[in-house]
Amino acid sequence: MARVRIASGELAAEVDPAGAELVLLQDRQGLDYLWNAGPAWPRHAPVLFPIVGKLAGDAYRHAGRLYPMRQHGFARDRAFTLISSGEAGCAFRLEDDATTRAVYPFRFGLELHYAVEGASLRVRYRLDNPGEVALPASLGAHPGFRWPLPGTAGRPHAILFEQPEPAPVRRLAGGLLRQTPEPSPVVGRRLTLDDTLFAADAVILDHPASRSLAYGPVDGARMRFAFTGFDVLGLWSKPGAGFLCIEPWRGYHSPEGWDGELAAKPGMLSVPPGGRFDASWTVTLPEG
Repeated sequence: MARVRIASGELAAEVDPAGAELVLLQDRQGLDYLWNAGPAWPRHAPVLFPIVGKLAGDAYRHAGRLYPMRQHGFARDRAFTLISSGEAGCAFRLEDDATTRAVYPFRFGLELHYAVEGASLRVRYRLDNPGEVALPASLGAHPGFRWPLPGTAGRPHAILFEQPEPAPVRRLAGGLLRQTPEPSPVVGRRLTLDDTLFAADAVILDHPASRSLAYGPVDGARMRFAFTGFDVLGLWSKPGAGFLCIEPWRGYHSPEGWDGELAAKPGMLSVPPGGRFDASWTVTLPEG
């Protein structure tokens, strides 16, 4: 299926039904703020479900069985069904089937709703449990934005959080969450961005005080990013790659040494039978 385009007078976005992935985020001048899925990282903004991050051995335990599951789950590689489309919004749905149940033996319905208004794009996630047992899951967003932002080449960039972020952060070792937190690289509300920050993989704020931030050049207009429902924030890049991923999550990588049942994995959601979980994130492009 072809990409679906939605637009306002100030912003245009395109979504690929393959993974329900955002693949374009243009301002009214035609400048794309989203990473172009280049060789350094061949994705734009994948959907993370039913896990966030990596499992030890790329497998999990459930009811006495071992199930394979690659990093970030399978939703990003599945075809979603387009359930609505209009000039300023569209929505996609993924449901369990025989293929998903072979690696994740649960009923689920996952919807992504995209809507533009002015210079803002809102992405809403809805996870339903139509089954008869609790649904253990993690859910996350993984949008990659250009670093530097369009028209700001050569200018230092930073993140300015809504609140001071003094709490220790978590880092990864072999894709798993290190047991010992590290001092926060955030000074007050500001995180100065530098390639060395990501030499040891992602920076994970597992107890962020903020639910919004501004990202861009330290001496100019910044884009704004806000999230609700998610309670963890990951920041990730590759040194020299030209992108910054701002990732709100509900859940995170398996801790080092953890090898329990999926439902007991730290950070997991438990959606009761007939229940629902909602979360969203919004990006607003700089004025200009």
